[in-house]
Amino acid sequence: MDYNRHNAKDYAREHLTGIWAAALTPFTEDLAIDEDGFRSNIHHWVNELGIDGLFIAGKQGEFYAMTLEERKRTFDLAVEATAGAGQTIMSCSDPNMDVVIDLARHAEAIGADYIVVHAPMLHFAKAQDETLLAYYRTVAESVDIGIALWSHPDSGYLMSPELCNRLADIDNVVAIKYSVPRDMYVELSGLASDRIQVSTASEAEWLDNIIELDWRLYLCSSPPFLLQTARDRRMLDYTQAAFEGRVDEAREISRSLDPVREALMGTRPPEKPHAHQKYWQELLGQAGGRVRAPLLELTDAERAATRSAFEACGLLR
Repeated sequence: MDYNRHNAKDYAREHLTGIWAAALTPFTEDLAIDEDGFRSNIHHWVNELGIDGLFIAGKQGEFYAMTLEERKRTFDLAVEATAGAGQTIMSCSDPNMDVVIDLARHAEAIGADYIVVHAPMLHFAKAQDETLLAYYRTVAESVDIGIALWSHPDSGYLMSPELCNRLADIDNVVAIKYSVPRDMYVELSGLASDRIQVSTASEAEWLDNIIELDWRLYLCSSPPFLLQTARDRRMLDYTQAAFEGRVDEAREISRSLDPVREALMGTRPPEKPHAHQKYWQELLGQAGGRVRAPLLELTDAERAATRSAFEACGLLR
């Protein structure tokens, strides 16, 4: 790390910016991690798509279907593959606090840039604030690495803007992936953007959030490597235009991606987001591979429909 817990916020303000993508983990036919494919994807994403950073072994990455050692191995691979050419944020989320801290310490030891920790699942859903304050303080006191919070309905509750504002006072809490309704993240931006970067994973809302909320961080999901190719980097193009104040141009570029968005989302079968995204990756020439149980694979008919929409969407390859 190029910072310590006491200057983590300032460091993140300068470096935790731009477009960050949530990596899918490619698995081989025998369901091992496809290490060569993973490295190849990372090199493509960072060097050819211009993605600023990668979210490793999160929900998109099927962390729940991986052993602790496999999760650490994906951290290692990502740090090696991004050396000198990209940044990493390692997902340390887990129901077990000891596992969270073990993963956080491993990420810090190998030179990851940041970690992200999902709000824990609790067996009570009406009052959590003091529990969550204690939870995140415990994690933060165990490491120096910068921490991104993550609130999502999957936890069974959402962290309130007021709670997140209190958590923003922790020295090495530097960001939040706030997967909540827009009014909530707008409120939190007003409360805490002087101390943490506020972001959400919706690509559909990203441009408006740059223009209206002065956001500088997309954290993060799979669109940056599903909507773009080395020849067609329109998400990067509209982002840069918006950052530079060329709002009308940014909106025009973003609107031009609508057929690609519609092809991607319109062919995604219920209950199969991971398999569908991995197949779309393969159509783009990336390593996709299989999903692990209990996730479901695509049928031949679903693959055919996806391929047809992909070929007609206008994405340059």
